Amino acid sequence: MSAFSAIGEQREIEQEEYTPGIEPQPTWCPGCGDFGVLKALKGAAAELGLDPEEILLVTGIGCSGKLSSYFESYGFHSIHGRSLPIARGAKLANPKLTVIAAGGDGDGYGIGGNHFMHTARENHDMTYIVFNNEIFGLTKGQTSPTSPKGHKSKTQLEGSAKDPLRPLSMSLSAGASYVARTAAVNPNQAKEIIVEAIQHDGFSHVDFLTQCPTWNKDAKQYVPYVDIQQSEEYDFDITDRREAGHAMYETESALYEGKVLTGRYYKDENRKDYQTEKLDRGSMPEQPVAEQYFDEDHEWKRSYDLLDAHK
Repeated sequence: MSAFSAIGEQREIEQEEYTPGIEPQPTWCPGCGDFGVLKALKGAAAELGLDPEEILLVTGIGCSGKLSSYFESYGFHSIHGRSLPIARGAKLANPKLTVIAAGGDGDGYGIGGNHFMHTARENHDMTYIVFNNEIFGLTKGQTSPTSPKGHKSKTQLEGSAKDPLRPLSMSLSAGASYVARTAAVNPNQAKEIIVEAIQHDGFSHVDFLTQCPTWNKDAKQYVPYVDIQQSEEYDFDITDRREAGHAMYETESALYEGKVLTGRYYKDENRKDYQTEKLDRGSMPEQPVAEQYFDEDHEWKRSYDLLDAHK
């Protein structure tokens, strides 16, 4: 039984079905990398044959937050940095739903950084796409956690004195079981990586480089880029944490030296996702909450009645 009749339905999906009728035309600035994320996500969903009603897209605050308005699916526009806990709750309530969370580098790595680390640590079965443009764009150009050292902005007039956060390395050390980086200028790779991220059982983190021509004119347009899986110079085992960590560190350092490296960095197919772990331990009901809600014969228990089990 599925809480939504569309889940599990097999049919051919056209990419245009993910364009909403209410707000079909994005209002991002011309040249914004966010268009690349939307195109890649639509292409990935169509390739996977996902009905719009099978998908929940939860976004944070920022230019990236409009993604849920421009993509036809179930959507939730959350508060700043809080897309992940909402996405986690939805996935636990209805595990058959394909859950995708999205946010910017300020939203996800700064304001929502704590949620990012613990969602990765717990390995929740969802995909997290981070629009990384190295700037706070919606609020008109403030330094973000990924802005390079020395970056000048309205909040750092003399230049940032801080080293930028290393999102790939942080994701790996926190416990993400799939980590990748792609860029808006590489649409084919971006679509392929999002397909893999959605198919992966566990927490998938996609750091998506999105140029901001309006508020971060000093940033590189992320071209030319190197696909590490297509380059003989970068040969490492993406299932080996140590090798993946070295590759991530080199990639993050190279970005601020003018070299853009993208690709798949880490994948652990053996680790169980959070919900499976909880089910195995008997600490989660086998029938998801969403199905209980639609089950007319389900008998709900009061919290008070459960107290005896904790005495």
